[in-house]
Amino acid sequence: MPWTLLFFAGLFEIGWAIGLKYTEGFTKPLPTALTLASMVASVGLLGLAIRDLPVGTAYAVWTGIGTVGTVILGIVLMGDSAAALRLVCLGLILLGIVGLKVLS
Repeated sequence: MPWTLLFFAGLFEIGWAIGLKYTEGFTKPLPTALTLASMVASVGLLGLAIRDLPVGTAYAVWTGIGTVGTVILGIVLMGDSAAALRLVCLGLILLGIVGLKVLS
């Protein structure tokens, strides 16, 4: 169960990271409200997950999920660079996430 909580915490982290772009500096009320709600959900779920997981592992996986998802959505939604070396680095982050899960 803690890994499931951590996974969803990571998804909400992606939500608020992408949401920040759509708030346009917190000037748009609906995107701002959704972004803030995602922040609270993300940190709240992380807090629940670290009751049963090592804090360093949980934090690394949480930020890793957020990083990988945000980069992918940045490429798909916002036209961010999909350069080969950038994707290789993204793959290394993903490998690190899987490694932490397997070794825990």
